[in-house]
Amino acid sequence: MAEAVLDRQEAFSGTQEVREAHRFDIKRLESYLAERIAGFTTPLEVRQFKGGQSNPTYQLVTPNRRYVLRRKPPGKLLPSAHAVDREFRIISALHPTGFPVARPYLLCGDESVIGTMFYVMDCVEGRIYWGPLLPDQTPTQRHAIYDAMSETFAQLHNLDWRALGLEDYGKPGNYVARQISRWTKQYKASETERIDEMEQLIEWLPQHLPTDARDSIVHGDYRLDNMILHPTEPKVVAVLDWELCTIGDPMADFTYHLMQWQMPPTAGTSGGSLLAADLPPLGIPPMDDYTALYMRRTGRAEMPDMDYYAAYNFFRLAGILQGIVGRVRDGTAANVNAAQNAEGVRPLAERAWHFAKQAGAPG
Repeated sequence: MAEAVLDRQEAFSGTQEVREAHRFDIKRLESYLAERIAGFTTPLEVRQFKGGQSNPTYQLVTPNRRYVLRRKPPGKLLPSAHAVDREFRIISALHPTGFPVARPYLLCGDESVIGTMFYVMDCVEGRIYWGPLLPDQTPTQRHAIYDAMSETFAQLHNLDWRALGLEDYGKPGNYVARQISRWTKQYKASETERIDEMEQLIEWLPQHLPTDARDSIVHGDYRLDNMILHPTEPKVVAVLDWELCTIGDPMADFTYHLMQWQMPPTAGTSGGSLLAADLPPLGIPPMDDYTALYMRRTGRAEMPDMDYYAAYNFFRLAGILQGIVGRVRDGTAANVNAAQNAEGVRPLAERAWHFAKQAGAPG
């Protein structure tokens, strides 16, 4: 009997009652926010968003407006993970520039309020698409949405991060090397089985690093389901989930985004794939056209080693998914579908090694 395919749009859209493991004293939060957010009114109702793998995210409903709360999950956490304070800092820096992020209100490091660190931001109204094919859109509308996604990404990478006071937000230079080291450590901390391709990548990737890297703000997980689109227009009104943001190599960030075009549909990951789709009739730009558009918008003349970056990004995503598998094991995963990621790690590692071989790795 064939395994049922998860309908991501149905599974992840909207809110639900707060999960037992993520509940807290609503009255205590209500009192805390009423004293600190101008215009905050009571009573407060709390719902939990269905989507999101890492940091539990809640909708705060008051009589005159809605807010969003993001928190660290309770329980055992991996080192440096769930950095909601970093999320709050980057959206606080970006919001005054006009870049599309939700308005930030406050960061709370007092764990006695709801049990873990959290921040509160505006609730932005609009559409979230949990798959890349946009089935309810026309070809013209799909093309316009992908164009807006590209324009917003280029806008982020073109920002002057030093002028935004982000000199200490990350370490310029050696971004890919540091990412490989980070996700190797996270992978090993969460490892549940030996995967030979991951072991080969851990050895090969650091020895063949890109040499022509620039520095910019990198989102770290830029994709269609991490943004809110205008309710009716092809316009990005808020980019979400800044947990992995830092200062780093924008091409590493962009080529991670390109995985949507390269992902095998059977890889077991949750984001969907364009690899097997006939894109022109759908109005979705092929990967080469989408890449050329980004290169023009960011003023790049030279194409980097795309096979190396693809190997790196598939390795990185395998490490991220293994971290989710580890959180399932440890009981700290925020998404009820997180256990499905376990079957995705090995195919991602195999895909990463495929691109590594195309970039010159032995075998």
